[in-house]
Amino acid sequence: MDRFLWCIKKNAFEMVTPNENLSLAYLTKARDALAAASAEISREWRISAAYYSMYFSLYSILMRVGIKCENHSCTLAFAGRLLKKHFSMEDIDFLNESLKARVDAQYYVNRKVTDKQYEDMLKRAPQMLVKCKSLLEQLTEEEINSIRSNTFKMIR
Repeated sequence: MDRFLWCIKKNAFEMVTPNENLSLAYLTKARDALAAASAEISREWRISAAYYSMYFSLYSILMRVGIKCENHSCTLAFAGRLLKKHFSMEDIDFLNESLKARVDAQYYVNRKVTDKQYEDMLKRAPQMLVKCKSLLEQLTEEEINSIRSNTFKMIR
């Protein structure tokens, strides 16, 4: 089943008031996680921090448009469906791979994250932060309303 449709059936998305302050707070969390990824020695914690930097960067956009989602894979599915003007399928696939890497590194001792995925996460986390920050600066009220309208049509 399509992940986005599964998320709708599970009521994973909630329309909330768009909130610039929360959006900025999530950008701060993204920067903090990025700093932790750079400072941390442990590979597993660097993977986790790099993932959270990317996730919080993306989530800052959801807060700006007024969409609450507490399921990471559903947040990524939302971006793939309703923010595809700004995020390529490659971006979304990479975020999904990074979520899997974070889960594998954080919760399992017998699952390994490839060196390539690890290095790519450390390289792409700052790029995702910049991309999301730039997008937040460019989002118009018209586009926010369009995303909200399209979301509302899909989840009701």
